[in-house]
Amino acid sequence: MLAIIFPGQGSQYQGMGKDFYDNFPKVKDIFEEISDETKIDVKNIIFNDKTNKLNSTEFTQICIFTVSISIFSIIKDLYKNDVYKNISFLAGHSLGEYTAICAADSLKISECSLLLKKRGKYMQNSNSTIESGMLAIIGLEIETIESIMKDNSNEDLFEIANHNGLNQIVISLKKVNFDRVEKLLKDKGAKKIVPLNVSSGFHSKFMAEANDKMINQIDQINFNEPKFPIVSNYSANFAINSNEVTLNLKKQMLNRVKWVDTIKLFKKNNVNQILEIGPNKILNGLNKRIDSDFKFINLTNCEELENLKNEL
Repeated sequence: MLAIIFPGQGSQYQGMGKDFYDNFPKVKDIFEEISDETKIDVKNIIFNDKTNKLNSTEFTQICIFTVSISIFSIIKDLYKNDVYKNISFLAGHSLGEYTAICAADSLKISECSLLLKKRGKYMQNSNSTIESGMLAIIGLEIETIESIMKDNSNEDLFEIANHNGLNQIVISLKKVNFDRVEKLLKDKGAKKIVPLNVSSGFHSKFMAEANDKMINQIDQINFNEPKFPIVSNYSANFAINSNEVTLNLKKQMLNRVKWVDTIKLFKKNNVNQILEIGPNKILNGLNKRIDSDFKFINLTNCEELENLKNEL
């Protein structure tokens, strides 16, 4: 059984997807469609821009989506009987959940790109009143971090944003508390703490205003019934109808990404192959450390595309 997953923010790099763009007219069409809909020149930002727009949240998300959904569209055309018909689940990390929803034909590419344009802008501008950020914690299990959070003296000090691995958790917090929290966590055994290059504390209360705006945008679109079950970041369970998909999406921005639980759900439901589609190979790098029993496959370039049929 096959699960396909899509990456989130942090997987971007200059030139991602260039060989697909050069070799497949359909990819050029998708780039053009997204640029026309959003009025964002994704081609220039991904391939040519020298002003670091690609690493600005306002543009990062739409660019990663553009590359990921383009590659998925190619395998859908080339390997419909070998790959597409064998999908058991779709999932994505944060913005990658939107890509999964689009890949399941619950959203059109044009609709999803407009949502992600708004999402990137809202998240980029969410630091207007309180400066927040994110820290990646290496070496502490989530139970330990949750017990620290329950201590009254640490109440509201930080929130868990991403449960990315058995010993890799990302938290969101006010920037003024970075030093205090770093000392606290290292005293509890954290091996390493890394500030992330993001504009705000994502997947937390700091996204409240952005989340309200996103709900308004989501409510304006009629989602189709998904062709495949979509695993939610919020619930770590799969949605099989459009109502579930939209309800989960509305809760995503304020709550943690339960990635470890997503991989556990795959295992529980007899998935044995995980195909990551999109720039970089970050998610399968995490997945191998969560559970090494799966066969992990990546699709980031045309060479891997040629080998895909033999891999599955």
